[in-house]
Amino acid sequence: MADVAHIVSDVRARGAEALREWAIELDGVGPAPAVADAEGLPADALLTLADRVRRWHELQRPVDIRLEVEPGVELERHWVPLDSVGIYVPRGLVSTLVMCAVPAQVAGVNRIVVVTPPVRAGLVAAAAALLGVDEVWAVGGPHAIAALAYGTDAIAAVDKIVGPGNAYVNEAKLLVSRDVAIDLPAGPSEVLVVLGRGGDPEAAEREVAAQAEHGEGTVCRVIDGTDLEGALAEIDRAAPEHLVLLGDAAALAPRVRNAGAIFVGDDSPVATGDYATGGNHVLPTGGRARSTGGLGLESFLKPITVQQLTRDGLELVRPVVEALAEVEGMHAHAEAVRRPRQQRG
Repeated sequence: MADVAHIVSDVRARGAEALREWAIELDGVGPAPAVADAEGLPADALLTLADRVRRWHELQRPVDIRLEVEPGVELERHWVPLDSVGIYVPRGLVSTLVMCAVPAQVAGVNRIVVVTPPVRAGLVAAAAALLGVDEVWAVGGPHAIAALAYGTDAIAAVDKIVGPGNAYVNEAKLLVSRDVAIDLPAGPSEVLVVLGRGGDPEAAEREVAAQAEHGEGTVCRVIDGTDLEGALAEIDRAAPEHLVLLGDAAALAPRVRNAGAIFVGDDSPVATGDYATGGNHVLPTGGRARSTGGLGLESFLKPITVQQLTRDGLELVRPVVEALAEVEGMHAHAEAVRRPRQQRG
């Protein structure tokens, strides 16, 4: 593949023409609206998953707050949905579509646009139609990310890009993140299994085999959980995308600080989170769980702070503003809070 930075820069500069050329070179076909093809789509299972994702994410809505800090000095912080979101769906991964599109809908995002590689794009389009998403483009790779970030004649630019992809897609997301928000750069999938006393070794083997299906670069580890304190230290060092706690290692769950998602007990396989529970499976990888969590409702919202002062409130805070502004050399800031005497009530 050509240099990802060159592809992104070219689409940014030349728009639709560059997108078409790169799509033909890399996808074998030009970008086009995906035509729904529901053959093989398990509609009932998809809608069951969507319902659980919807119900779980509805509970995540942050609370709007208001405080009168001092008499006449009022602060408010409220949450509003993003206007537009672009979703990258890897080839045929309709469950990932659900994980991204449904929370965006719950948040109230006005425009949701999906890009997905042409192979199996019809399946993704059919799944999107079931969810009520009607803008799906059969175009994948870094050129699709650039189109979402900078726009073309047909694909309007979005405010945020979410969804996992391969190394090229993730590199493109990092490049465009200077200009448009992204969720997180998802790297190879990871699972860390802690096999504690009484845990089922076969369950551990099944978790490793399942995660290995994600392909090259997948990180699959099983560690001895007989020393729970040592296991906890290893978990927090690794900060895994998926953490499975078997046997008495389940007791560690409330103490874990660094993990994308935790699956507790021998009957809680990661695959349930991928496909059925409603928990989001777009999670941090590569140690990023030390500082960020997975996709949630707040990923599609933004907070706005409103500040309102009365004249008495302004007079109350003015000495503090003047003192701090003067010490920082911001003399116009100090002047901005002063009012001519004749205007005072």
